[in-house]
Amino acid sequence: MATSRRKTGPGRWQGAVIVDVVFEDGLLFLAVQNIGDAPARRVSVRFDRALPGAGGRIDVATLALFRNIEFLAPRKSIRTFLDTTASWFARDAPTRFAARVTYVDAAGRRRSATVAHDLEIYRDIGYVRRGADQGGKDGSAT
Repeated sequence: MATSRRKTGPGRWQGAVIVDVVFEDGLLFLAVQNIGDAPARRVSVRFDRALPGAGGRIDVATLALFRNIEFLAPRKSIRTFLDTTASWFARDAPTRFAARVTYVDAAGRRRSATVAHDLEIYRDIGYVRRGADQGGKDGSAT
């Protein structure tokens, strides 16, 4: 991952914003995260390809979330549902993509970082489904 982070003191990083993939119980989410200690402004994300999520019904890469986040507090994350792993891999959706994040740091400097992801790592991870989708069962391994 290439980043444009600047050290501002012992062990501190200023305004590092990334896009991460979050895997939870067979669900995939995309998260815009400020992993830094300072706020970021005018955050936008550009993906290198379409991301056909929600069963292939929408291009998640085009959501308003990725066009402009006016203010992203330090250590804050905003995430959106991408798809289930079962649906994503059944459709042979693309597993590799890159996200270019641009933002303005607390000092007013324009920053950018490109983060590459490969969803293939989630293909064979087992998980336990919980809740109403189990028809009353406590959960089942997948």
